[in-house]
Amino acid sequence: MSERDRPTGAVTGMRTSLVHTSQLGPGALAEVRALLDAAFDGDFSDEDFEHGLGGMHALVHAGGELVAHGSVVQRRVVHRGAALRTGYVEAVAVGAGHRRRGLGSAVMAALEGVIGRAYVLGALSASEDGAALYERRGWTVWPGRIGTLSPDGPVRLPEEEGSTYLWAPPGGTLPDPAGRLDFDWRNGDVL
Repeated sequence: MSERDRPTGAVTGMRTSLVHTSQLGPGALAEVRALLDAAFDGDFSDEDFEHGLGGMHALVHAGGELVAHGSVVQRRVVHRGAALRTGYVEAVAVGAGHRRRGLGSAVMAALEGVIGRAYVLGALSASEDGAALYERRGWTVWPGRIGTLSPDGPVRLPEEEGSTYLWAPPGGTLPDPAGRLDFDWRNGDVL
């Protein structure tokens, strides 16, 4: 069985697939958007959806229905003068009827595999509800300062401090927390 279509191990009959945005047609993208809208109780904007596109998607299906999703996209993070190729995790959600069954972990395992093979660092911004999942998987809160390289120059983002998590692929190391992490600019929520 290929990595792109393997049992999650979490629930019988569920399958995780790993596909690039370019492989998702309009119907699949609409299904992803519907899952995200429902999982975030309608608080998932067009910009939030845009942030999760252009990279790899971990999709969990059960009986032909999409029940969990997450994506990883490339971002540049500047730390002490170096631009780090970072796999940024976006749009992680599990359908309401399928939560607490290991599907979030299945999604993250697939995304961490991508990060481990393609990036020097993993990063994400966690809600209070999602933080426990990431901590169990070895993601750690960045203890230093957070910023962005805005069109007007570098700007500190103190509201993102304490909710930004990092993960180093096997054999990798996390950046020195004495230096600030400056994420590339994007519309909507920067992180």
